[in-house]
Amino acid sequence: MGNQKPNDDTYRMLSESGYSDKAIRYFQEKANIGVIEKADLVTDLTGPCGDTMKISLSINGERISDAKMQVLGCPGAVASGCALAELAKGKTLQQALNIDLDELYRELEKMPDQKVHCARLAIKTLQKALDQYREQQLSMPVNEKQ
Repeated sequence: MGNQKPNDDTYRMLSESGYSDKAIRYFQEKANIGVIEKADLVTDLTGPCGDTMKISLSINGERISDAKMQVLGCPGAVASGCALAELAKGKTLQQALNIDLDELYRELEKMPDQKVHCARLAIKTLQKALDQYREQQLSMPVNEKQ
């Protein structure tokens, strides 16, 4: 991630609202935002606040090789989705399923307390995707499994 821009109005506003430099960089740079072409799984989830996240995963064996998010929501939702996709990359499916709020918050370093639901939505979106992937694998004939 690049250098923050302390004179940037958006940066200053988010910093004063309680976002860490790292969380602001995730929001501003939008790392991991997008869609994976020919993804192994795509799913979305809308939180009670109305924010929506869509995750696409590339899975190689039992490991997530790539993760991308699309986010319709506030800076907290964008930062949470981007950071969660970063955390999921390279992990086994079980390790990714075990990512919790504490781990995501350690990655983001600091966000306003009222944005905890954004981080929860990111985690629930990943968990939904992994559950759907597991169901697909269980219902697939053995000769078609990855």
